[in-house]
Amino acid sequence: MALPNAITAKLEAVKAEYRVAPHNIDAEQALLGAILVNNDAYYRVSDFLLSEHFMEDAHQQIFTVAASLIKSGKLATPITMKTYLGDADFGGQTVIQYLARLAADATTVINAAEYGRTIYDLAIRRRLIAIGEELVNGAYEAPVEQAPRDQIEETERRLYELAEAGKYDGGFQKFSDALTAAVDMAAKAYQRDGKLSGIATGLSDLDAKMGGLQSSDLIILAGRPAMGKTSLVTNIAFNIAKAYRGEKHQDGTTRTANGGIVGFFSLEMSAEQLATRIIAEQSGVPSYKIRRGDIRPEDFYKITDAARDMQTIPFYIDQTGGISIAQLSARARRLKRQKGLDVLIIDYLQLLSGSGKRSDNRVQEMTEITTGLKALAKELAVPVIALSQLSRQVENRDDKRPQLSDLRESGSIEQDADVVMFVFREEYYVGNKKPREGTEEFFAWEAEMQRVHGKAEVIIGKQRHGPTGTVELQFDANITRFSNLAQDERLPDRM
Repeated sequence: MALPNAITAKLEAVKAEYRVAPHNIDAEQALLGAILVNNDAYYRVSDFLLSEHFMEDAHQQIFTVAASLIKSGKLATPITMKTYLGDADFGGQTVIQYLARLAADATTVINAAEYGRTIYDLAIRRRLIAIGEELVNGAYEAPVEQAPRDQIEETERRLYELAEAGKYDGGFQKFSDALTAAVDMAAKAYQRDGKLSGIATGLSDLDAKMGGLQSSDLIILAGRPAMGKTSLVTNIAFNIAKAYRGEKHQDGTTRTANGGIVGFFSLEMSAEQLATRIIAEQSGVPSYKIRRGDIRPEDFYKITDAARDMQTIPFYIDQTGGISIAQLSARARRLKRQKGLDVLIIDYLQLLSGSGKRSDNRVQEMTEITTGLKALAKELAVPVIALSQLSRQVENRDDKRPQLSDLRESGSIEQDADVVMFVFREEYYVGNKKPREGTEEFFAWEAEMQRVHGKAEVIIGKQRHGPTGTVELQFDANITRFSNLAQDERLPDRM
């Protein structure tokens, strides 16, 4: 006889309440036993397995003590470990009895890594269940002022951290681990084009000053309107994406060997406008001619050839305007998980919003944004380049070269940034002072224009890891292209 639907539903609910979280005690015992029999088994799991991944508290204790002994160069056996585990009760057995049983039941160390993977995977499943339960409870009990989007973004952040478990674990690390990472970085720099520790921008003088774009750095690129901030960062982004080369590893993953995968948040310009700039730069056909359709047949072929060459580069654009720092972070994490990510660019900082909580203090909101971007750079382990506007006080000085104090809401930007760079083109200001033709002032102005024509400066006002100073670049306004400036001493000798 079938039970009524209501009773069946209640029974299912009761059954669900008593479901046990995924675990495998046999695998935990087998791994611990293998470690006790042969301490080398520990090194087969030490790079990914932690004590909290074990389901049983007793097993967490045993693994912690064994790991501590082995890493200090001592033997981890039932006899040596007894001292550190005290008189704890292991299901009616003494410490020495339980450890002896684990060692006696151990078969081989060959499967130690497999046991470790099983334990690790089950621990991840338990974390997923916990996140899911919190998501459900939060959706039921969320306060009125909390938007559903906030909960989505927080859940996505936690899922990303879980997916990247082991990469971004907090807490202290041994200095020897940091030394190993530093040596690895030096080895990669030696193998990378340009011999740089960071990602090459494609502008050799700038790379020489900065050592490339460094992982986890927040880089602010600031300037007044018409200085070429977007053009410069677009040039850099394309150079990086074009130079991308990935290498397949034995575990099946692809890692960046040169160049990088670029994520570009274009909060002001559309993706089409950005693409037009890049096509103009690569084809040599001015962007204003492309927009107006004022092109010759040979220009069109140049454009199509450039577009064809760019089809496969790893360059991803998000053109959504007015997004919050939380939304931006969530989308960046998603891009890294799905496509990979080596450099993140935001154009520009002042178009981002904070958490959404009502605040009339823009400085506080900007502090939240810059702090969030710096945290994102560390979390994703990629350089983050954020463009920023400068205040109008620059225009009131005779020397228009920007300074750190010219940054809008400068306190938090200057504090959180690892690098602050300014784009400056004297040609723009000299050009606006054109006197009447034929006068003495005009000839002086013409000579001055010839001196500054096609030149730009990138002023490094702050750099945590290196020197400050100025880098001169070539700028072609027609195609919005920044390139290396041909210095006199680099030119070939004239016959």
